[in-house]
Amino acid sequence: MRGDFIDYAVDRSPHKQGRYLPGTQIPVLPPEQITRTKPDIVLILAWNLADEIESQMSGIRQWGGKFMTVIPQVKIW
Repeated sequence: MRGDFIDYAVDRSPHKQGRYLPGTQIPVLPPEQITRTKPDIVLILAWNLADEIESQMSGIRQWGGKFMTVIPQVKIW
């Protein structure tokens, strides 16, 4: 995974925040970072939790943000 495509990852666990995604220089930040930066697309890597994450992060729709998964297939909604 390249850091020039993904600025940061978020995780609710404070044990993961302040670290990096394995094998990358992509920082793991708290979920509030999403509301600060207002990205166009939120890539959900935990595709099996996509419905739960979408529900928790539904506020991104206020600025026209969308969700994306790439596993098991590419989907943007």
